[in-house]
Amino acid sequence: MSEIQPGDALRATLARIDGRGYGAYRDLRGGVFSTSGFTLHVDHVQGDPFAAPSRVRVLVPASKAALPERVLTNEARRIGASCRLARAFADVAHECSQARGSGSSGRVRIDAPGQAVVPQTAMRIHTNGDVEARFTVGLPALGRRVLGDEAAGLLLEDVPRIVADSLLSGGHSDDDLWLHAAVNEDADALRAGLAQHELVAFLADGSVLPRRSGADDRPLSIRDGAIALHAPDSLAVSLPTPHGGLVRGLGIRRGVTVIVGGGFHGKSTLLRAIARGVWNHRPQDGRERCVTVRDAVKVRAEDGRSVAG
Repeated sequence: MSEIQPGDALRATLARIDGRGYGAYRDLRGGVFSTSGFTLHVDHVQGDPFAAPSRVRVLVPASKAALPERVLTNEARRIGASCRLARAFADVAHECSQARGSGSSGRVRIDAPGQAVVPQTAMRIHTNGDVEARFTVGLPALGRRVLGDEAAGLLLEDVPRIVADSLLSGGHSDDDLWLHAAVNEDADALRAGLAQHELVAFLADGSVLPRRSGADDRPLSIRDGAIALHAPDSLAVSLPTPHGGLVRGLGIRRGVTVIVGGGFHGKSTLLRAIARGVWNHRPQDGRERCVTVRDAVKVRAEDGRSVAG
């Protein structure tokens, strides 16, 4: 592991290579710098201002992140909270990052999750409460010349501001993090209860399945015409959750289930929700209590062809 250097060493290096050819940025590769309560690791340096951006990561110690203890107690909670932190980081980065030269200079990007909650390496909450974020930055250049002052502004001002407003204590709400952790744990509990009732999928009453559009996975609002799901008594099942209590909903049993109805009655919307139920979903998604067995697959035949085997 590289020796940790102070932020002033990073600033001095950037001042030294200012105005040189872009390849001089390679002097940063592998560097670890302590700044603003966290460490900044430079893992990969792009070879050109128009190439794929440089890869960096920050490690925020538990004492600075100060996450609520109950968020750390199991993997389901940590994954739910880490996805929330990744979205917060992405939102702040979008607001704070600025053009600082040619190509992607000055841009800060993280691979943030959408509506689904999945384990990821872009944002990890470690068991001891440390927070690790992996993201990209566009190292500033004018043409193919290093802009040292702009790079210092990016790495020693923009990045610390993004980290402070999303990952450090005070940059996140404990109640909000706990909501995301608890909802994710409830979804795992619902999926774990499927086998006992010989189900392959479960969709809770009150779920909102329609999406805004085929290109927008966010939920359609009730105001805009969405209808919340309510299971008929003949198909209703109740499953326990650690935080939401007993949840009633539609149970899809093992075997063959045929879904019928007229045009625009919601058949495809229901099938899409079942297919997407292999993943958990964030609070207020509308499908956060809709789960399917993990090994479910979607098979679709071309018109005029059958599905066999």
